[in-house]
Amino acid sequence: MAASRVASGILVSRVFGLVREVTFAQYFGNGPLADAWRAALKIPNVIQNLLGEGSLSASFIPVYVRLLEEGRKEEAGRAAGAVLGLLAVAAGALALIGSWAAPLLVAVFTIGFTGDGRAEILVTLLRILFPMMGVLVISAWALGVLNSRRRFFISYVAPALWNLSMIVTMVTLGGRGVAGVDLLVALAWGALAGGVLQLLFQLPFLARYLGDARPSLNTRIAGVREIVTNFIPAVAARGAVNLGALLDTNLASLLAIGAVGAMGYAQTLYLLPISLFGLSIAAAELPELSRDRASGMSAVRERAEQAVGNVLFWMIPVTAGYIVHREAVTAIYQRGAFDEGQVAAVGLILAVYALGLPAAGTARVLSSTFFALGDTRTPARIAFARIAVSAGLGAALMFPLDRYVVGGLGLGAAGLAGGSAAGAWLELLLLRRKLDRRLDGLALVGGRVARCLFAAAIATAVGMLPGLLLPPLPPILRAGVTILPVALVYLGITRALGVSSVRLRSLFRRG
Repeated sequence: MAASRVASGILVSRVFGLVREVTFAQYFGNGPLADAWRAALKIPNVIQNLLGEGSLSASFIPVYVRLLEEGRKEEAGRAAGAVLGLLAVAAGALALIGSWAAPLLVAVFTIGFTGDGRAEILVTLLRILFPMMGVLVISAWALGVLNSRRRFFISYVAPALWNLSMIVTMVTLGGRGVAGVDLLVALAWGALAGGVLQLLFQLPFLARYLGDARPSLNTRIAGVREIVTNFIPAVAARGAVNLGALLDTNLASLLAIGAVGAMGYAQTLYLLPISLFGLSIAAAELPELSRDRASGMSAVRERAEQAVGNVLFWMIPVTAGYIVHREAVTAIYQRGAFDEGQVAAVGLILAVYALGLPAAGTARVLSSTFFALGDTRTPARIAFARIAVSAGLGAALMFPLDRYVVGGLGLGAAGLAGGSAAGAWLELLLLRRKLDRRLDGLALVGGRVARCLFAAAIATAVGMLPGLLLPPLPPILRAGVTILPVALVYLGITRALGVSSVRLRSLFRRG
C-alpha cells in the first residue's frame, strides 16, 4: 500500500515531467540550447542530490522513525528542527557560492562548451537555478518527515508543480513569440518558481507534525549527532552517483553539439521506471525495514526479497520494451523542432541505457536495506566503484562509437550509456554479495523472475503487431498502440501465471 502511494505520487509528477520534456522538444529540439539546458539542470542538481532526498532519507528517516517508535515525539521534533536548520544554512551557502562561481563551474564541468555560445548561456542559467536548488533541498527535508509519518503521496506528487510551472512558462511565452535564449532564460525562472510552489504545497500537511520542530543548529539534540554521522557517508554515496552524472555530462560535451541534449532526453525515459518502481518501493520500504530491524534479520531479509521481486516484476517488461520498441517510445518527443532522425538517435541511446534498468532498480532496494541496518558506508564505497567502471568504460567507448551516425548524431552518447549500464550491474553484484553476509540466505532470483521474463517476451512480441498491421500513424498514436498492448498482455499473462497481484479491472478503476 505504501509503495503504491509513492508510485502514484511519482506517476503524477513524472507524467507532468514527460509533458514538460515533450513541450521542451517542441520549442528547442536537440541542439545547442538543449545542451545548455541539460547541463544547467545537472550541475546544481548534484548539490541538491547530495543534501537532499537520497542522503537525507538514508540518515534522517531511520533515526527519526526510531525516536517516534520509542514514544519520544518531542525529541523527534527537535531533531527534525535541527536537521532543517543545518540543511538551510548549508543549502543557502552553496546556492550563493554556486551562483557566484558559475563561470568556473562551466569551465570545469563542461569543458567542451567552447566557442559556440553554449558556455555563456549556461552561466546565465546557473545563476538562476542554484537558488532553486536551495529551495528543493528544504523540500527534501519535508519529504523525509512526511515519509516517516507514512504520508507518501503528498511528498512525491509535489514535484508535479515544479514541472507544471515550466510547462506553463514555455506554452505561455512560446505562444506569444518568445523564442531561443530568451525563452530558455524564462524557463529557468519558471523552474525557480516551481521549486517554491513544490515546497509551499507540502507545508500545510507538515504543520500537524511540527509541534516541537524549531529550526536550530544544535547538534547536541538527541539523534542529531547520529544523523550527521550517517549523513556524511550517505553524501559520499550520493556524491559518487552525481560525480558519475557530471563526468558523463563533461565527456558528452566533448562530442558533437546535441550529444548532451540527446542523453538528457533518453535519461528522462530511463529514469521514469527507476523512479516509479525502484525508488517508490525502496522509499516505501525504508521506514518499514527500519522497523523490522527490531524483529531480527530474518524479517529484514524477507521484506528485502519481496521488495526486489516487486521491482523486477515491473523492470523486466520495461527493459524489453525500451530495447525492442525504442523508437515507438521516443516518438513521443517528435513534434516541432524535434524530428524523426532525432527520435532514432535518442531511441538508440535509450536502448543501451535500458540494459542496466533491472540492476539499477534492484540496487535501490538493497541500498535502502543497508540504510535501514544503519550502514551507509558500504553503499558509498560500492557506488564509487560503480562510477569508476562507468566512466572508464564510457570514455573508452564514446569516441570509437561516435564515428557511426544515426539521425545526424554520432553514437558517442550511446557509449556513455553502455558504461552506465555496466556500472549498474557491478553495483548490484557488490551490494548483493555484501548484504548476503548480513542476511544469510538472501535470494533475489527465483521462479517468479523466470515467469516474468517469459511473459515479457510474449508481450514484447505482441507489441510488434500494430507496426506490421497498421498504416503509419502520428507519433503519439504510434507510441500508444505499441505500449498499451505490451502492458496489457504482460499483466494478463503474469496474472494467469500467478506472479502478479495486479487486477486489470481494479487498475483501470483506480486509474
